[in-house]
This record gives sequence, C-alpha cells and structure tokens, in this order.
Amino acid sequence: MIREFNVVIEKDSDGYFVASIPNLRGCHTQAKSLDVLMERIQESAELCLEFERQDIPSPEFIGIQKILVTV
Repeated sequence: MIREFNVVIEKDSDGYFVASIPNLRGCHTQAKSLDVLMERIQESAELCLEFERQDIPSPEFIGIQKILVTV
C-alpha cells in the first residue's frame, strides 16, 4: 500500500535541515543536505508506519503561511 504525506522542512540556526511529517506522530529527522534529509525522512516515515500501524487517513494539505508579529 502506498500512502502520501506532506513533509515540512525547516533550516535551524546551526545550518541543519529539519524535516517532519505532521500526520505521523514523532516522525522527524535532520541532515546537513536536502538529499540526505529526504532519504532519512522516508526511512523515518516507514518506521513510524511499521511501529504504529496507522490506518488514519491523511487530511488534505492546504498550505503554509508565514506571518509577521510585532513584539
């Protein structure tokens, strides 16, 4: 069975790329390059699905918005 997930990618202050899959609890990883990051998040997703055996349908991804907040 093939399932599709959205991956959120950020870059931290140390220069690492950080990936997470919001629909899979605890599914995240990091790497110095995007190529390695994508390999690792694929492995992480497979492990999370194997461990949890989730049959939860994925919600439809709408998008990400950036906002500015004055503090």
